[in-house]
Amino acid sequence: MVPPAQITLPDGTQVRSNDTAVAERLSELLGRRVTLWPLQPPSATDHYRRALPDNPDMIAELREIFGRTADEPLPDLSVFPPEIMEYTSPLVTYFEVFPLHLLTTASLVAMSQRHPAAQFDVRRFRPNVLIEPVGGATGLVEFDWCGRTLRAGSARIKIEIPAVRCVMPTLPQTDLPKDPSVLRTIVRDAGQNLGVYATVEAAGSLAVGDAVELI
Repeated sequence: MVPPAQITLPDGTQVRSNDTAVAERLSELLGRRVTLWPLQPPSATDHYRRALPDNPDMIAELREIFGRTADEPLPDLSVFPPEIMEYTSPLVTYFEVFPLHLLTTASLVAMSQRHPAAQFDVRRFRPNVLIEPVGGATGLVEFDWCGRTLRAGSARIKIEIPAVRCVMPTLPQTDLPKDPSVLRTIVRDAGQNLGVYATVEAAGSLAVGDAVELI
């Protein structure tokens, strides 16, 4: 049984995900009605189904979600699993696309070199696993891993597709300022992607400092 999550609000107060008042507290904070739900069975398709967009102009809606300016291309949505066009996540998950997101320090360095004035801090991109390549590898190295399998600790991880970036990395957090130029650089110099999405082929343990290698 997964224990309830403890949520710390901006004023420092805390509320647990199973608290009877959690929906009210979060709704007040976000300025719109929200609820927290446990995972539902695959038959609960209405639960997972996407709601109508906030903007009836779908192109405008996508530009807002992905943070694209009028002169930038929208990402190729055909690379995503087809079910997420209808559902907010693959059924019986609350993952946006795939369960894992991997990123290398080489990619962060490459982006920083293209735009030194921006902070390409790993916290902006929220990877599950940050990998430090050995042997002098440089550039967007993880893109070449797509379709291959990594041994990470005692687990095997299948690299699926490059991670399409939305507006999230531009937003402020703790000591990182809002910076749209981060996304402008990724769209221009990295084909709109940074890091890769992945799935678990074989479960195992992975700890800080463990070796990661292509099989």
